[in-house]
Amino acid sequence: MTKRIVSGIQPTGNLHLGNYLGAIRNWVRMQEEGECFFFLADLHALSSFIEPQTLADGVREMAAALIASGVDPERATLFRQSQVTAHAEMQWLLNGTARVGWLNRMTQFKDKSGKNREGASVALYTYPVLQAADVLVYQATHVPVGEDQKQHLELARDIATKFNTDYGVDLFTLPEATIPPAAARIMSLRDGQSKMSKSDPSDMSRINLSDDADMVAQKVRKAKTDPEPLPEDPAALEGRPEARNLVSIYAALADETPAAVLARHAGQGFGTFKPALADLVVESLRPLTARLLELRADPAELDRLLAIGATRAREVAAPTLAAAYCAVGLG
Repeated sequence: MTKRIVSGIQPTGNLHLGNYLGAIRNWVRMQEEGECFFFLADLHALSSFIEPQTLADGVREMAAALIASGVDPERATLFRQSQVTAHAEMQWLLNGTARVGWLNRMTQFKDKSGKNREGASVALYTYPVLQAADVLVYQATHVPVGEDQKQHLELARDIATKFNTDYGVDLFTLPEATIPPAAARIMSLRDGQSKMSKSDPSDMSRINLSDDADMVAQKVRKAKTDPEPLPEDPAALEGRPEARNLVSIYAALADETPAAVLARHAGQGFGTFKPALADLVVESLRPLTARLLELRADPAELDRLLAIGATRAREVAAPTLAAAYCAVGLG
């Protein structure tokens, strides 16, 4: 069976270096490994309130950033989730198979709803069932997931197994997890123990893919560090989260191990290491940023490319959705 990879990303604001190194660069590489379906998860974005114009702008911004990063619409199917109604239809069919007890065990809902669980949206609660529909409707064989999403993929497998068993069909493929490299976990420039995030109120905590060279250099220069020089052994970075983060960023961009980076820079203080890191970040992002600005200026082209992807996605999803309708007696 052909390796089919499915993954989505919420179109909620500018992509930053953490997104690029943690997920998007892996998407680009996955284009060499199999048939890829990458979608902008605008239906998932509705699990909490978002201004309609913000969502619309975010879809185009995310599409531009993905293509600029190397996702090729001619090699991968890139589309808006909401333009393929099979996602929502399949979720409803799977809602009959998913169990409340299973959803109650999802730790991400507990984390995101916090103390106001009764005030959380139903969409946030059933978010994992839509995620299951996202991958099962395309017969995905592999799904790239971080540690926080492994539980949701296990749920998708449970739902698929129960559906196949309940209705006596061999319909859904059980997708396997593809875990991204651990080194790709990029932390905040202001707090080495928190992930780099677009929701952080401080723009200095992240490097946006749209930042110009001067802004990148300024953010790296002002990144939080400690007074100790860099060690030779990566193990010596234990207890130095900010130092470890900057070394990790350098290693990820240079496609090296942290040990290799430290072998060259051991004994240096951050007054020497930061300029070298800033130069590397700037040069690595320069072509990406230029392409991003070019795509931003042509929203009609972005819409055209996403429409082509949606047409392809609908064609691939249609047989599985039709079979699911038949299986439950609605064919």
